[in-house]
Amino acid sequence: MWTIYLKEIGELMRDRKTLIFTVIIPILVMPLLSFGFGYISYVMSRNAYQAKLSYAVFGQENAPALAARFAADKTFKLVEIASQSQINSAINSDKIRFALVIVPAPAAAGAGGIRVQLHYNTATAVDVVAKRVRTVIDAENGALRRNALPAMHLSDQQLAFLLNPIALEKHSSADQREQMGEIVGRVLPYILVIVCLIAAMYPAIDIGAGEKERGTLESLLLAPVSRGALVLAKFGVIFTAGLTSALLMVISIALLVTFFGNAIDPGLAQMMRSIGGADLAMLALMLLPTAAIFAALLLSISLYAKSFKEAQGYIQPLMLVVLLPVMLAVLPGVTLNWGWALVPLTNVSLAMRELVKGTMDYRMFLLIFLSTTVIAGILLRFCRWWCSREQVLLRN
Repeated sequence: MWTIYLKEIGELMRDRKTLIFTVIIPILVMPLLSFGFGYISYVMSRNAYQAKLSYAVFGQENAPALAARFAADKTFKLVEIASQSQINSAINSDKIRFALVIVPAPAAAGAGGIRVQLHYNTATAVDVVAKRVRTVIDAENGALRRNALPAMHLSDQQLAFLLNPIALEKHSSADQREQMGEIVGRVLPYILVIVCLIAAMYPAIDIGAGEKERGTLESLLLAPVSRGALVLAKFGVIFTAGLTSALLMVISIALLVTFFGNAIDPGLAQMMRSIGGADLAMLALMLLPTAAIFAALLLSISLYAKSFKEAQGYIQPLMLVVLLPVMLAVLPGVTLNWGWALVPLTNVSLAMRELVKGTMDYRMFLLIFLSTTVIAGILLRFCRWWCSREQVLLRN
């Protein structure tokens, strides 16, 4: 078994594609893409909220102070259009981003009230336009209240109560690591699982369906090696590739955040420094049965396929099936408990999140590790049985 394992590892290490998928992608590409995407998203969001929006206004005589507040804001640009009937065409032609129609409120609403109708394209930048307009209107509402309430001859305490009868003060029981870990812990398991699966995919296809195409599998089957040892050797190669890539990914992200985290987010760097060696060791330990599950599934599919192309066709649906449980961990309301601790792959993602946050219940960790290991063992036993059948190995 070890002779075949070392032979396959040597052949893979001489393959440039293996080095790209196993080493370069997890060490350089994925971390840079992840942080690069986060930085680009931040810059684009900031630019969207600071960009100058062109607008038109009708009925400004009903609220001259509000119209003046929009005109004084340098992030808005007033554009004249002929009539209200042209609002939709002006928005659709990008002449303006939104239009305000200020009308008096109905008599039942009280004297002096007004209504502001916001016209904009809800299919593009809904939150940006609506939130920016809401900010200006809220500021004008605050100014009107401050100007009107002193006439009631109330004290400062009475005014404060009238404006805000119930004040909500937020006091978080979570420290900085928990708060930042909740954000990072939702993304990190998803990335690690993808890297582990992708890195194991190419070696699995190559040492299974690839050998069938090259005609070398029959020669290997004639060697004085048991089918079980042969399967275990190939399983070990795939397992090593997936696990190595995931571990390199963890190390790369840890180094990137440690040395450049302050430039990205000081809280992120502080969280990374607070993660102890035990948590990192358990994070790596959680990857062991996960990589074994992927290796057993991929090897079973690869040795069943007749060709490299057929194996790729079988594995693509498998990626969707594997990633769906991982994505469940990102949904709101899904937290680690004794029920979710038994759901394959979802429990692994939730455990990784808790390890990053530093709130892991080690009894649940033990349950998740044992249950995932049992599943990996069952799949490996199935793989040995499946790949020992000549109807599978010699489908050609």
